[in-house]
Amino acid sequence: MDDRFNTAAGWVLFAGIIALGLSILSGKYFHADKAERPEVMGYPIAGVVTDEGGPAEMSMSEALNMMSQDELIAAGERVFAKCQACHTIEQGGANGIGPNLYGTMGSTIGAHAAGFAYSAALSGKGGQWDWESMNEWLKKPSAFAEGTSMSFAGLNKIEDRAAVAMYINSYGSNLPVPEFVAAVAEEAVEAGDASEEPAEEAAGEATEEAAAE
Repeated sequence: MDDRFNTAAGWVLFAGIIALGLSILSGKYFHADKAERPEVMGYPIAGVVTDEGGPAEMSMSEALNMMSQDELIAAGERVFAKCQACHTIEQGGANGIGPNLYGTMGSTIGAHAAGFAYSAALSGKGGQWDWESMNEWLKKPSAFAEGTSMSFAGLNKIEDRAAVAMYINSYGSNLPVPEFVAAVAEEAVEAGDASEEPAEEAAGEATEEAAAE
C-alpha cells in the first residue's frame, strides 16, 4: 500500500515539475510574463479621420463654390444662429456684446462698426475682412487676434465658415467670390510652365552637342 502511494505521489510531483517547467518556458518564448505594448495599436475604424494621413481641408475658394450662392447664404443663416446672442447683422442694428456686422466684408478689421469698443488685439490687427481673413477669424478668433475679447471658440468645418462668410457678405458688402476652378487652372498652367523650362534647356544642350560632333 505504501509503495503504491509513494509511486502515485512521485508521479504527481513529477507532473507538477513538468507543468511548472513548461509554464516558465512558454512565458519566456511568448513574453507572457512581461506587459509589452503591441506594435499596432488596434485597428482602424471606418469613417474615423485621424490627424495622420487624413484628407486635407479644402480651400476657402473651393468651399465658397461647392454650391450656389443662394444655397450657401441659406446654410450660413442657419449657422449664424450661433452668433445671434452677441451680434446683429441688419442695417442699423445695435451693437451688443459684439458689433453689428452689417457691411463687415471688405471693411477694415476692427473698425467697421461705429461706436463699438474693439479690443486692441483686433483693432491693431490691420488689413481688411476678405474671404481668407474671415475664414481664419471664424476658425479660431483667439489664434487670429491673440488677446481678442471675443470668447467664441470657432467653427471647425470650413463649409460652415464659408457659409457664414457668404451670409455676412450678403448684408451690405457683396465682395466678389473667388472662382475655385480658375484658381486651379492657373496653378496647373504655372506648374506646366515650370516643367517645360528644364525640358527646353535639355533640348538646347542636346542640339549643341550634336552640332559639336
